[in-house]
Amino acid sequence: MLSRITRTGLRIPTAVFTKRLFHRSILSSSEKITDTTVEDAKGGRANEIIEAVLYGSKKIKEEERQTHSKVLARGKYVHELQVHKVKPDKVDEYISLLSKHLPKIANDPSNDVNLCGSWSIEIGELDTFVHIWEYKGYPGHQQTYEKLAADPDYKEFMNKLRPLLPGRLLEWEMNWRKGLECRKQFCEPVGAWFTQLGELNTVYHMWTYPDLQTRKTTREDAWNTEGWPETVYKTVRLVDNMNSFILKPLSFSPLR
Repeated sequence: MLSRITRTGLRIPTAVFTKRLFHRSILSSSEKITDTTVEDAKGGRANEIIEAVLYGSKKIKEEERQTHSKVLARGKYVHELQVHKVKPDKVDEYISLLSKHLPKIANDPSNDVNLCGSWSIEIGELDTFVHIWEYKGYPGHQQTYEKLAADPDYKEFMNKLRPLLPGRLLEWEMNWRKGLECRKQFCEPVGAWFTQLGELNTVYHMWTYPDLQTRKTTREDAWNTEGWPETVYKTVRLVDNMNSFILKPLSFSPLR
C-alpha cells in the first residue's frame, strides 16, 4: 500500500530574526622592553608577527571573540519581521487599516513592544509590506501576544486584515472540506493537519492507494465528479507553494 502526502504552504508568512553586529578593533603595537630582555623579546616578537600573518593576531582574535560573545549574550530584545503580501486591489485599504492600528499597538504602554519600522517594497515583489517589531525579550513577546489575543479591538483589526492578504487558512479549509466529500467516494483520506509551530500556514493531507496506477485512475475519476474541480479551483488560488511525495510503509509500520 502506498501513501501520498501533500504539503501546502499558504501565505501570510512571518519570520523571526536576530540582529547581528560586527565589531573590529585595532590594537596599538607600541610596547616598552627592558635591555635585559632585548634578545628574547626580539625573538618572541618576530614569532608573533609571523604567527599573526599566518593565523591572525591572538590579541585581536581574543578581543573579537569576547566582544562577539557579549553581543550574542545580550538577550535583551527579540525582533519579529512581518512580511505581508497584499492583494493588488486592496493596497490602499491595507495601508489605511495599518496606519490606524499599528501605531495604536506600539504606543500602548502596557505592551512590551516597539515598532521599529514599516516599509513597502518598491523594487522586487510589489504589493508587499515589511514591518519590524522589537519586544523586551521573550517575556515581553509572550506578554504582548497574550494581551493582544484578549483585546477586542485587535481581534477586529485581524478580522479586517485577513481578507486583504492572499492565502487564508480558514477559507482554504472551508473549500477543501466540501471537496473532501467528493474525493472520499474514490479513496479514504488517512488524515489532514495544519501547523501551529515551525512554518505556519502550512497544511498536510495524506491519502492511501494500493499502487500508483490506482492513484492515477482515482484522481481522474475525482476530476469527473461534480464538486471536486470547483474545490481545486477555489483552493489553488490560496496556495503559495505545494509539494507532493509518495511513501512506502516499512514492514513494522502500524499504518499501511
